[in-house]
Amino acid sequence: MNFNIYLDDETARQLQQETQNSHLSRNAIIREAINSWLNSKHKQWPEEILNYQGEKDFPAFESYREELTDIKGDPFL
Repeated sequence: MNFNIYLDDETARQLQQETQNSHLSRNAIIREAINSWLNSKHKQWPEEILNYQGEKDFPAFESYREELTDIKGDPFL
């Protein structure tokens, strides 16, 4: 599959420099970067969120559950 991408001048310059330094093609470097990004932690919540224990002085959401009202239609329709 083919794609066109547009890079700002500085990014294009750095990519060109990297192709010369690594002896890899631009396509190979871009493929590697995309694969790395897709397989990285971008698909997971950050550790700060996963480890969050809440605020001890803030009431739990569940304590307000009885006060919630039923949804009366989608407000965006």
